[in-house]
Amino acid sequence: MRNAILGVTLLLAGGALCPLAPAAPNIVLFVVDDLGWRDLGCQGSDYYRTPHIDRLAAGGTRFTDAYSTCAVCSPSRASLLTGKYPARLLLTQWLPAGRWDAAKHRMREGRFLRSLPLEETTLAEAFREAGYATGHFGKWHLGGAPFSLPAHHGFDANVGGDDHGAPGSYFFPFEGDWTIPTTGLPVRKRTLDGGREGDYLTDRLAEAASDWIRERNGEPFFLYFPFYSVHTPLQAKPEKTARYESIPAGERQGKPAYAAMIESVDDAVGRVLETLGEEGLRETTVVGFTSDNGGFARATSNAPLRANKGSHYEGGIRVPLIMAGPGVRRGQVSPVPVTGTDLYPTLLELAGLESRLHQHIDGVSLAPVLRDGGSLPPRDLFWHYPHYNRHPSSAPVSIIRRGPWKLIESLETGRCELYHLDEDIGETIDRSSEEAARVEELTGALERWRLEVVAERMVPNRQYREAAKPHAASRR
Repeated sequence: MRNAILGVTLLLAGGALCPLAPAAPNIVLFVVDDLGWRDLGCQGSDYYRTPHIDRLAAGGTRFTDAYSTCAVCSPSRASLLTGKYPARLLLTQWLPAGRWDAAKHRMREGRFLRSLPLEETTLAEAFREAGYATGHFGKWHLGGAPFSLPAHHGFDANVGGDDHGAPGSYFFPFEGDWTIPTTGLPVRKRTLDGGREGDYLTDRLAEAASDWIRERNGEPFFLYFPFYSVHTPLQAKPEKTARYESIPAGERQGKPAYAAMIESVDDAVGRVLETLGEEGLRETTVVGFTSDNGGFARATSNAPLRANKGSHYEGGIRVPLIMAGPGVRRGQVSPVPVTGTDLYPTLLELAGLESRLHQHIDGVSLAPVLRDGGSLPPRDLFWHYPHYNRHPSSAPVSIIRRGPWKLIESLETGRCELYHLDEDIGETIDRSSEEAARVEELTGALERWRLEVVAERMVPNRQYREAAKPHAASRR
């Protein structure tokens, strides 16, 4: 018995010097809404204050060429949870949408689902089947009552998640009015129950997530924290906003209220990470951090990237991605192109769970990159958006990225743009005319992919009425 105790003591002492990988690491996944690629200190911003997220990046791996699978929120969130491209899921537009106009748009929109299909095995369901507790804290926006809430897709706990894409208000009582796009009728939204005067939504969600971690008592968990921030309405704590208002307008990257909202997101990340530390779980928890699409045009500058949320230029789809924790190399910056579908197989592998190749068809595990700085086999990345929205520079498009080359095909005209992202990250020089052979090669690959995933097509809109042109006499 004495020898056994001594052996355990030595094992524990050795573990203090060189921790053993846990049998079942916990998983925390942060997804910020509308956070731009350069809206963090570690991403090059000298305006936004994000010390907790910056430290997370310094202690893990940060990807420079990470992408969301869509320039708007619902499709990219569906991809994170299923490992499938939006086109394969037939969930290619934000929900409930309603911006298409029969009189103004040349093409009819592609059809799309209004909720995440129950037939999909989500990341939460995969972890729950492996014995994990699963918690959802924040924005869902993948369907609503009575059939498509987080509880229907593998989450044991849900705080704040419903069909709404934005909160009624970020301040107590978290209520506000919203106009339904298809009818113009108002609806009253209430994002969170409880609270008291002065409470801020981002803080309340972080508090709930931290409490949930403490309640686990050693049970492994998957915590999904999809923020409502920094989506509109731009509402922030006055004391934080005032600090950014004191900065001269010419030195600001974005609106002061938006900057203050980012700071509150950083505080929330820090609070959850602090709770992990207090519970002795920081070294045994894999943490991921990303955004669902690029930054909102009227809130932040995405420069040097072109355009913004809603557009499929880089400013609308290139996003931050940080991974840290067991199995992740520290202090690494990777230029490997990756996308939202990759998180599903990556988190399974880091947790030591079997792949679900039938489910995460469009994702690959990033573990080889995270563990030793390795690379991935060459592959193409794809986007398909057969819709219209009201964001600047938005258009119905399909896209392929192959290596440094990015081809954008208009679904209205068939016209193609071609950019070399390593040489031209701002997409300022269209190379399509001088690279005709490459355009043909990439458009062929793009069409083969659309056929494979049974991508929804756009067709001419017979209701479209072209604006009246001035008579010839009036032009004289």
